[in-house]
Amino acid sequence: MTTHSATRYGWAMESLDILVIGGVGVDTVVRVPALPLPQADSLMVPPVRTLLGHTGNGVVRGAHALGMRAAVVDVIGDDPEGALIRSSFEHDGIPASFATNTAGTRRSVNLVAPDGRRLSLYDARADGYEPDPALWRDWLGRTRHVHVSIMDWARRALPDALGSGATTSTDLHDWDGRSDYHRDFAYSADTVFVSATALADEAGVVADVFSCGRASTVVVMDGERGARIWSRAAPDSPIRVAAAVLPDRPAIDSNGAGDSFVAAFLHARLMGRPLAEAGRAGAVGGAWACGSAGTHTSFVNRQELEAALRP
Repeated sequence: MTTHSATRYGWAMESLDILVIGGVGVDTVVRVPALPLPQADSLMVPPVRTLLGHTGNGVVRGAHALGMRAAVVDVIGDDPEGALIRSSFEHDGIPASFATNTAGTRRSVNLVAPDGRRLSLYDARADGYEPDPALWRDWLGRTRHVHVSIMDWARRALPDALGSGATTSTDLHDWDGRSDYHRDFAYSADTVFVSATALADEAGVVADVFSCGRASTVVVMDGERGARIWSRAAPDSPIRVAAAVLPDRPAIDSNGAGDSFVAAFLHARLMGRPLAEAGRAGAVGGAWACGSAGTHTSFVNRQELEAALRP
């Protein structure tokens, strides 16, 4: 069962730069001595932290930190985790609308190694249910861009997002190019983000997205190896973007790096910057996120981003 509710401050905003559909949850972050974990009955670890996390939260908060007019709609529970999400968005002045699902709020337990690598154990909770389309339709028509997270219910928002006239994007995360679950998202976005982690045939997957979908751009995020930006206009010549190095922020935790990359990339594109510049902005956003412990605990702002991009 779900109920639909909207925060009052969200409805007061007349226009948005970006609306994020889905992908807010709560992370329990456990810093472990190594990944994979050593065989043991118990391990001593630093203090365990509970934080707002997940992909949609990272994109909307990253966009907000960069000065964009950003909002989010999602499904959460009537539970302590849902209360944390509601109060945090209200406190930070980020417009939001939430449907309430009795299954509860999505959660993850993230195991983080000393070198920043992570293993995320995802508790989907709300996946597989269908909310009232008013959840997202009430926001469409007054946003420039719609970013759709790969929640199962959010695929129903894709036709409405496309029909609104806004540009669209999605992050497929560690898609292998074969799973049918991701195809609706992959074929319905103007800009497709995907991790290189599981792509055995990157060029083939990109060609498939261009052939079967509407994307003009596919961004393959590859961690410390940077990123590759594929364009429909030049499908055989990806733009290669080096990973950003921030001397004052060494990498200690990769949680949220991809989401921060997406936010900074979209910020640059919505400002009219070319793909290569947007890629460099994304790289800085991702590197900035890696410099703080925990998921989405620090986002680069516009001044910091511009300073990092100067020659």
